[in-house]
Amino acid sequence: MYVCICNAIREKDLRGAARSHSGDAEALYARLGCQPQCRQCLDDAEDMVADERACALA
Repeated sequence: MYVCICNAIREKDLRGAARSHSGDAEALYARLGCQPQCRQCLDDAEDMVADERACALA
């Protein structure tokens, strides 16, 4: 599933970045070589990042 249509960032890529790197969704977008464009995805992206990190701690 695409998280960010503007940058074609997929959920699996964002979750992988969240496991490997610190920072918020915007920082992870930068790690993936992108930056938020319309910014409509950031709330959902932040939720995915938090979820992925919570699962990693469990």
